[in-house]
Amino acid sequence: MTPSLILVSFLIYTSLIFFISRLTVRKKAGNEAYFLGNRNSPWYVVSYGMIGASLSGVTFMSVPGLVQNEQFSYMVLVLGYFAGYLVIAKVLLPLYYKMNLTSIYSYLESRFGFSSYKTGAFYFILSRLIGSSFRMFLVVNVLQIFVFDNWGVPFAVTVALFMTLILLYTFKGGIKTIVWTDTLQTTFMITAVIITIIIISRHLDIGIFDLASLAKEKGYTKLFITDYTDPRFFLKQFFAGMFITIVMTGLDQDMMQKNLSCRNLKDAQKNVLTFGAILLPVNLLFLFLGASLWIYAANTGIDVGAFKTSDELFPTAAMQYLGLAAGLTFFFGLISAAYSSADGTLTALTTIFCIDFLGLKRKPNITEERIRRTRYITHIGFAIIVILVIISYNLINDAALISKLFTIAGYTYGPLLGLFFFGIFTKYNVRDKWVPVICILSPILSYLLSYYSPQLLWGYKFGFEILILNGIFTVAGLFIIKKKKQP
Repeated sequence: MTPSLILVSFLIYTSLIFFISRLTVRKKAGNEAYFLGNRNSPWYVVSYGMIGASLSGVTFMSVPGLVQNEQFSYMVLVLGYFAGYLVIAKVLLPLYYKMNLTSIYSYLESRFGFSSYKTGAFYFILSRLIGSSFRMFLVVNVLQIFVFDNWGVPFAVTVALFMTLILLYTFKGGIKTIVWTDTLQTTFMITAVIITIIIISRHLDIGIFDLASLAKEKGYTKLFITDYTDPRFFLKQFFAGMFITIVMTGLDQDMMQKNLSCRNLKDAQKNVLTFGAILLPVNLLFLFLGASLWIYAANTGIDVGAFKTSDELFPTAAMQYLGLAAGLTFFFGLISAAYSSADGTLTALTTIFCIDFLGLKRKPNITEERIRRTRYITHIGFAIIVILVIISYNLINDAALISKLFTIAGYTYGPLLGLFFFGIFTKYNVRDKWVPVICILSPILSYLLSYYSPQLLWGYKFGFEILILNGIFTVAGLFIIKKKKQP
């Protein structure tokens, strides 16, 4: 694929996104449409679109690459995801709808107080800026290498271009637009995986079922790691997946904002459970793609030793070896991953800052026009911050980003897990002013224990389950500063 063809494809896809955005804001889009889509989003549209938002560029690029060293053990994590979606549907969504929340962190104020509320909102902003910027960086970096480096365009300019386009199509419609653009992005991502697998099977001159049998013979389909000292030990993977889903979906404003745009609680629950069930075969499809790519690389002599990370396998094979059709489908899937990583994040960050930090809905005399003007400024401000964070990552691209993402999430989402768990499952109140201290100490203690665990715990190494440990430390700290039970 030539850089010019890639650029034309990019412009066509972006035009399609802007067309959808224009359709969703044909009528004047108000603030309620921006924040919650007027609570009128069809649940099945939200459910399907959330697949792309959940997978993002990290899954699209990293999961296929992981198969060489980790086989299909990632699938145990995904099984844990579904258990997490059950908790979200039965515990968290009823709470959010009962309280009629726009920002889910408003719950913390009503339960504990002002400091807890601000702490929860702060940790979401920190988590989302880190995680979404990682996802965006991964995708933009590939485009930089294959397209913009050929024209001498600096990486910073590429990032700024992407964020400007995302800013423009989410500027007015917010969540109302994103619900529908996510649907398009999900379609392109899944289609890219399916078409690539078909093309690989044809290049190898074997059928899909024969390719699956070959993957099994090579040992790629191994699911369960039974060594408890291994970070991928299956019980650790399952429970880590469960709690990752609870915090990165159920306690995440970006993902919950889409659920809260459904017409009612019943629709939102159907959305979450359907979405969770569909993720199982979709992630299995990504793993099978990874096995197919590694088999193809071994048979065609791709120099995988030259890769800095295994993330490079998919783009290298698709753009340089598998032909034009594979290159185009990969590119459209990649662009879909890039947009889905950032559009919902900008909207969620804007919502949290406007609702939780500026308190726009609390001011009795504020006009709709002033709210609109404030969220415009906030939206632009967060776009600039994301650009700066992504540029900083350009200096540290040295490991598979999916591991980095979940490890970081374990530290930044852990206090949120502890706060919501303590609030929902106990009747104690806390000394609110000490909550920020607990939420700072918990990640520090988690990191220290994780670092020294091989010496302290007979060789045991923490993996993604560091999130659970972090939440436990937070709950323990809240018990220390608890007050009398509430009536």
